[in-house]
Amino acid sequence: MNHRSDLLAVAARWAADPAAWPVPLRFDPVTRWYARLAGDTDHEVWALSWLPGQGTDLHDHGGSSGAFLVVAGTLTEETVAGGRLRPHRLPAGTGRRFGARHVHLVHNQDGEPAVSVHVYRPALRRMTRYRLADGRLRVADVAEAGVAW
Repeated sequence: MNHRSDLLAVAARWAADPAAWPVPLRFDPVTRWYARLAGDTDHEVWALSWLPGQGTDLHDHGGSSGAFLVVAGTLTEETVAGGRLRPHRLPAGTGRRFGARHVHLVHNQDGEPAVSVHVYRPALRRMTRYRLADGRLRVADVAEAGVAW
């Protein structure tokens, strides 16, 4: 896989030098912080920070494929398998690629702040949030780019 098309390699390049990001990294005590770092016709790059206890809802990426890399701290990604959420701990330096139909939630269950870089192809236009009920995914709502984030 070539480095230009490998979204995890793109995330790794951005993760290598947070001081060069066009937006300074920060932590928000109220809600998870995120900022778009870059975008072009092929993909977009986001930085996220996570204080202990912060996380996402169960969601997809609106048909975009992607990857994320934990820059600092440890995150837990939970995916649905067999009608249940299955946790995967991801320490700093660990990354994950995912396809266009991937549904997950990500959160910081540890006692230290965490930072991650996320890359999406194509750029995010919508995300569907889900709830897991009776072992099945149920749509909770749909968030649109430019409206919800």
